Amino acid sequence: MIKHLWYSLPVGVGLLGGAFGVQTSAYAETDRFDDVENASDTALDQVTSVSQLSDVRPTDWAFQALQSLVERYGCIAGYRDRTYRGNRALTRYEFAAGLNACLNRVNELIAAATADLVKKEDLVTLQKLQSEFAIELATVRGRVDALEARTATLERQQFSTTTKLGVELVSYLADAFGENAGAVNNPSLGYRLRLDFDTSFSGRDRLRLRLQSTNLRRLDTATTFPSAALAGATDETRFLATSVSQNGEITLNRLQYRFPVGERLTVYLDANTIDPSIVTDPITPFNDQVNGAVSNFGQINPIFFPVGNRAGIAANFAVSPSISWDFGYYGEDTTIGGPNFPDQRSGIFNGGYSAWTQLVLTSGSLKLGLMYLNTYSVRNGVDTLAGSNAAKIIGAGPVVGNSYGAQLTYRLAPTFELGGWVGLTEARSLGDGTKGDADIWNFAVNLAFPDLGKKGNLGGLVFGMQPKLTGTSTPALAQAIGLPSGQRRDRDTGFHIEAFYRYQLNDNISITPGVIWLTAPNHDARNPDVVVGVVRTTFTF
Repeated sequence: MIKHLWYSLPVGVGLLGGAFGVQTSAYAETDRFDDVENASDTALDQVTSVSQLSDVRPTDWAFQALQSLVERYGCIAGYRDRTYRGNRALTRYEFAAGLNACLNRVNELIAAATADLVKKEDLVTLQKLQSEFAIELATVRGRVDALEARTATLERQQFSTTTKLGVELVSYLADAFGENAGAVNNPSLGYRLRLDFDTSFSGRDRLRLRLQSTNLRRLDTATTFPSAALAGATDETRFLATSVSQNGEITLNRLQYRFPVGERLTVYLDANTIDPSIVTDPITPFNDQVNGAVSNFGQINPIFFPVGNRAGIAANFAVSPSISWDFGYYGEDTTIGGPNFPDQRSGIFNGGYSAWTQLVLTSGSLKLGLMYLNTYSVRNGVDTLAGSNAAKIIGAGPVVGNSYGAQLTYRLAPTFELGGWVGLTEARSLGDGTKGDADIWNFAVNLAFPDLGKKGNLGGLVFGMQPKLTGTSTPALAQAIGLPSGQRRDRDTGFHIEAFYRYQLNDNISITPGVIWLTAPNHDARNPDVVVGVVRTTFTF
């Protein structure tokens, strides 16, 4: 109905002429409505008299006729300040729109068998007005018919009334250079494709089903030390925390339902891969896997990525506008099953797990997070897909880990942000003959330059130390995880130095060249430095 369209159109020339794209006078280009979505005094209200519209001149017979109809049948809407902006008379097209609304209203009364409410003299007046404004009425109705046809086409062609499809494709053209790494790496092109199907049933909840295809490999650091058991490739060159060896197969990557409980609590139910960073804020400007830092370590504190999580529950609780308390519990996938299997040594509570909580404090440009994570793993130790191979504590039997993280970011200016983190994992091996404790540290300092060069771009620098084994309590534990006899920790300290620049071509495409310099790979200075060059291209729709 014209009346309903009239109530909802936000911008126009005069009353309705501009809203329908009609230019009828010199005012058509110069006197336009302000955006009513940004003005509190421009909401539409029903009026009962044309004379309430102060900028409509009541000197014409047609005005008098329409005034009578409006007062009797209530079929025009006006702004609360009782003007139509521009302080001028209505154009003929604008007047025709109001007339059409009254015609529709009278037709509704007749169709509802309430014709006795319509006076005979009003029908005569309407007939006269129709004749006077026949051309304008035809134009208005034609435009509305075209709009309705376009709307119907969009409704037929939309993907779903409740589900939205999101597409994310990221590719990496990369190579590694160094005394050892250069000989075992060649330029390679890998990718990760994700299809997100997001469904909402209430407007506040979300069911996410994600399909993923990946064909991406780690570049080889080609380390020789500390021992044969811990030499070779490390996760220090990893670009993404997700799988790097699916060979292009399409898999179900995520199945999550998120819903609010009241105004301050949001609950997440997951039946597939999950980690704390999906629920809580890692507090770093580089967290986005495909638009942030180019390396996995540069994106986030590694303690947020305990390996193997498959299903569980998590929640956000807004304690106040500046304090958030987030927590969760996830079952771990293991060799005997995982949380999706009803095995005696598996399931959600009888196998490996990770339980975590984080307190997030926000004050102006400052944001601070305090994270605690407790894990138990039968096979994955305290692997976080970063750092030295010894820092994973794998090979000594089941491992309990207590991880602590502090993350901070401070925006000093709109185009400059300083941040960083520190993480400690205290691991305890429970294996027969290998029981003992181990400490793993990591840290990073990062500088972010939002909108560098133009709006949407991002420049970044990261300096840090990937997870390093700083000590073990017993020789048996050290030897069980692969360290040579007499060595109880990582021998040296290697640093991670990274620089990247994301150039936003448009809303959907970005290109990010970056370079990563690893000193003393595998935290052993006997291994030559490795330099990784990468060009990441991201497509999101």
